[in-house]
Amino acid sequence: MANAESAPQARRAQDAWCLYDVANSGFQTSVVSAILPPFFAAVAGRHMAAHEATALWGYVSAAALAVAALLAPLMGAAADQLGRRKPLLFACVLVGAAGTIGLSLSADDPRGLIASFAVAFVAFAMGNVIYDALLPSVARADELHRVSARGFAWGYLGGGLLLALHAALLLMPQRFGLSGVGEATRIAFASTAIWWVLFSLPLMRRVPEPAETRTAPSLAALPGAVFGQLAETLAGVRKRPQLFRFLIAFWLYSDGIGTIVKMATIYGAELGFGTGHLIGALLMVQLLAAPAAIGFANLAGPLGPQRAVILGLLGYAGITVFAYRLSEPWHFWALAGLVALVQGGTQALSRSMFASLVPASQTGVMFGFYSVSEKLAGVMGPLIFAMVTQAMGGGRLATLTLLPFFLGGAWLLSRVDLARGAEEAAESA
Repeated sequence: MANAESAPQARRAQDAWCLYDVANSGFQTSVVSAILPPFFAAVAGRHMAAHEATALWGYVSAAALAVAALLAPLMGAAADQLGRRKPLLFACVLVGAAGTIGLSLSADDPRGLIASFAVAFVAFAMGNVIYDALLPSVARADELHRVSARGFAWGYLGGGLLLALHAALLLMPQRFGLSGVGEATRIAFASTAIWWVLFSLPLMRRVPEPAETRTAPSLAALPGAVFGQLAETLAGVRKRPQLFRFLIAFWLYSDGIGTIVKMATIYGAELGFGTGHLIGALLMVQLLAAPAAIGFANLAGPLGPQRAVILGLLGYAGITVFAYRLSEPWHFWALAGLVALVQGGTQALSRSMFASLVPASQTGVMFGFYSVSEKLAGVMGPLIFAMVTQAMGGGRLATLTLLPFFLGGAWLLSRVDLARGAEEAAESA
């Protein structure tokens, strides 16, 4: 860790860092994955066919991810230059929570839903850049895989708890004195915003800012310093083949993971599966994915993080083929269970592998590039899914478009030399 701390202080800082995964997982799980896509399909479906609503949501998701991809390196570089990551993170939390409240206020207007989602999602993505960049400040090099996996596990449990509460509201609104599903949905969006803010507070109090050796530039000099660091870092990435290869591999397989997260429920809704099945299956993912993420962290010991992630990606390739055959609600439940086994582990170990390849002085901007890889992948996945869905009059064939990304990403990841990459990071520092 960057700061010399006692063991109890270090553990408290790690726990506070992990709690932010609880905070943002509420938005990821309840809004992005479970409630908003089918709700948007229902609202937009009053004016268009079901498959057209699915395609529109794919285009909206791709556009939001494209904006996030453009801004992520700038946010990371600004955090590095200012040396004040936590205030920037909390600003992202407040903007994201405001956008989520906007979903509640515009629940019957497709255009209002699109605008509010765009604001909330971009703020969510920017906050994740800074959050990920804080990992090396709470964990030593030998703790990165374990702490990263614990963050994902806590996030799955926290997101699952909030989703369970929202499922009760949506499936039994009258028992809570609500008029119907519409009012329950608005309350779910508003409560997600509150959850996001509350569980962000421990990180703001207990996680240390990384030790800085540079002097923060003045406000007038900040834009030049930010773009200068971006250019310098981009040139450095090209000179570090292991890091560059990892980013391309991550770009490929993250495309498939992100598309499954964003498109699964709206695809299920298109196939006619009810809200109870869609939310229930996602709730099961949250409960199973938490121990699965810890299990993957344990696999990193005997197999190594690289082989463990490749194993998960091969599992995703099988899931993609299974998704093509979906026809019954229980198929969706089985698919969700398979996703739960591999999702958290592949994401957690990818984050910690990348952290091991990054110089400590460049965590903000480097995780900005990491986020760009993830977000650009997320642009291509939903965009291709939407185009194939629109062209074929349904999303079934679109599921197979993800298969090359998982297989290609697994192959390229197998070509990364993590030990040499860590040496390159040390030389760069």
